[in-house]
This record gives sequence, structure tokens and C-alpha cells, in this order.
Amino acid sequence: MKLVAVVCAALTIAASTTPVVSAETQPLAERLRLAILAQDFQDVIDLTPPATGPAEQREKDHPSAAELMNRVRAPAPGAPLHQPPNLDVAVIELDQAGRPGLAANVLFSPQHPDGVVVPVRALSTDQVRYRWWNNAEWDTNGGRGTRDVLPGRETAPIDFSSPYPASVLKLLVGFGVLRLVDQGRIDLDADYAYDPDPPRAACGGRSVKKVRQHFDEMITKSQNESTCALVKLLHDLNAWDHVNRTFADLGMPTLMLTGTIRGNGGDWGGANMSALDTAKLLLLLNGGPDVLWTTNAGAPVTAGELSPSSRTFFLRTLADQGHNEMLSTPNWCGRDYPAQGIPQQVPQRWIGPDGTVKVGEAIYDRDVRPCNEAAEVTFAHKTGWTANAGSDAGIVKSLPGKGKRDYIVVVFGNLGMDYVDAARPADVPGVFPVLYTQKYARLGKEIDTIMMGKR
Repeated sequence: MKLVAVVCAALTIAASTTPVVSAETQPLAERLRLAILAQDFQDVIDLTPPATGPAEQREKDHPSAAELMNRVRAPAPGAPLHQPPNLDVAVIELDQAGRPGLAANVLFSPQHPDGVVVPVRALSTDQVRYRWWNNAEWDTNGGRGTRDVLPGRETAPIDFSSPYPASVLKLLVGFGVLRLVDQGRIDLDADYAYDPDPPRAACGGRSVKKVRQHFDEMITKSQNESTCALVKLLHDLNAWDHVNRTFADLGMPTLMLTGTIRGNGGDWGGANMSALDTAKLLLLLNGGPDVLWTTNAGAPVTAGELSPSSRTFFLRTLADQGHNEMLSTPNWCGRDYPAQGIPQQVPQRWIGPDGTVKVGEAIYDRDVRPCNEAAEVTFAHKTGWTANAGSDAGIVKSLPGKGKRDYIVVVFGNLGMDYVDAARPADVPGVFPVLYTQKYARLGKEIDTIMMGKR
């Protein structure tokens, strides 16, 4: 079924529920909305369409690189998307000192097939009724969620099911760890003996590593075993309630990781993140003088919520991201597919003598040096993927002599590994597969062009 028909049928409803946006944010927000619509998602292939797709709420753990390669290389026959995907896209412009400028947030879904601009005031909104993600509800209930993320939003004019954040949830774990580092309760250079009880396949077995190593592996390689270890470490210190409450107290109420298993750190299905609140978390990490934003309760939030050393460490790991393959795609340098995304420089630590990239089990077969020569920005970011989630969130900064832009970008979508492009070429044996539709990369490139034009 073509999405054009769905869009036309729903335009009247979408228009009637779209709030008015101030003239100050309209130009950026409108350009962002048009960039999303330009991706024309109707030709994406759903490998698990509703008639045959799984009914579970979401995957409880993230697959390994080997599992991903096996799954993607043997896809089941699919069908074109039967309705628009759910996307939550946010950007915050930064000045040279790191202060926030214009901000925009656009939601796209079966309920909002023309895109809806979220009214943003002081980097916050109370105009969205966020719902927990549920695959079955998206497939069979027209994308309408049934369980609220936040209380008291029942009358908000925008109803939206937040896509599962996938491995971008590791930003929440990292923030929680570094808050406790600053409080003297965790030492990054201390050994942590991870002993899962009960054992959980996705979390690996017993290990002893420095906390610093667990943190680096969690962010740069998206290693699930290290993530489980750090989630368990926070449980050992009875810190998760405090961490989740801190997000709410700092004016980021949609950020939460709940329901994880105390004994092994697994089961991340209770994670929720809106793009706008995630962008604010990255703004805090990036730092800057003065007050970054003020909460609804009137509390000022500054970069001092984390110490300078903690922020520097966190930013360094994000800048060393190995999986540059969603909003940015330089790991596939020179390929006709996928399209080029944000023109990012690949961190040197992953580049071998022949110019190819290897990140843990993930092997890429392209010489990325030409793309690094032509790169225009750095991208300190975290990607994430599951069968029904694709996400990327980070800080873009221009390289010397290139077109000036500095901004934060966050994209959460439900188009994960089970959604592919019809024109995707066959994967090369032994090489990490392209996991996402290239429409994410095209959206990333358009957003970068928009933000460069703001200067």
C-alpha cells in the first residue's frame, strides 16, 4: 500500500492537531520537517510485515555483530511499508562557546504522516504525550501506543510512540557511571569483577576489567557485555533510582532505564529517550558557559552537573565511535550504497595500515582515507540498532577550513534491521553488513546542509 494514500487520508487530522509554533523556531523546524518528508519512506521494504511479523513488544537484548550478519544476509521476503515509520528528530544549534541557539524537534508517524513540529520553549516541551514503544501496536494499531511514558500528559495535543532507543541508551548508563565517579563512589581505574547471576547469553560471562575499559567498550564498540557490567555496577551501588530521578530533576523526564536485572545488568527493554531530551543530555556533555537551560521548576542546569574531567572522558569516547554507519556513513567510504551521510572523519584508532576499518567483530572493507581527506566535520556520537530500532545521537563540529557548523543531532526511528532498501546490493561475505535503510544517511546529510546554512 502506498504511503501517499495514507498521508492524504490523514492530512486533515494531522493539520487539526498541529500546535502553532513561534516565528523564532519555525524556519529551522520547518526545514527539518521537509527534510524528513523528502526521504519518501514508502519504498522501504519491511522484512517482517504485520501478517507474519513477530508480536513481542521489543527485543530484550541487542544482538552481537555475528548474529546481525547472519540475520541480515538471509532476509525473509518482505513487503513495502504499510504505513509511515515513527521518527523523532531533534537538533540544537551551538555557538562557538557551546551555548545553545535555535532548537527544533519534529515527529513523524502514522498519526502524523505529514510531520508535526513540536513547540519547544527553553529546550523543553509539554505538548507531547509520549507512549512506550511496542512493535505489535505499531504494526496493528495504526502506530498508536497504549501506555504513557509520563503521567499528566493525557491532554497534550501531540500523541506519539517513542521508538526504542537501542544502544543510544548507553548514554544513560555512561551518565550514571560518571555521576558516581564525581561523587567518589566509582573509580574509573579500579577493577570491576563482573559475575552475572543468573548468567545471560547477551551479557557474556565472568570478567574482570577496569571500569574505564568497560565504559570505552560500551560507547566506542557498543559492546553489550561491558554495558551489562556497568548496569550491574550501578545496581550494586543501589544507584538506578537516583540516576533516573536525576534525569527528571534536570528537566529530561523522558530519559530513563528501568526494569534491568540486578544480578546481571541485562534486559534493557525499559529504556525510553525522546530526541529532545537526549539532545539536552549531549548539550550538557558538550559543556558551555552560563546556564544551558532552566527546568520547569525554575532550576538552572549547567555543564557543572558533571565534572570537567568526566565530561572530557565521555566526549572522548563518543569522538572515538567506531560504528559510523547511520547518519554518517564513512565506514563505507567510496561505495555507491549506502549514500553519504554527515561528512564525518573516521577516528584514527580503527583504521588499519591499508585504510580499512575493524571495530571488534565488525570488519569493513573500504579504504576510508579518501573520505577522511575530504571530511568536513567530527561527529562525537552513539549509534544503536535492533530489528525494530535505528538510532544515532551526537555532536557535530566543523573541521578547520570547512563550512562552519556546530550542532547536536538526534534521530530515533523504528526502521531497524528488519527494514531494508529495495536496491540494497548483496552483502560481501566476511564484511559487516549495511544494517539500516540509507534514508537515515540521506537525512543526516540534509540536516548537515541545513545546519551549515544557518551560519
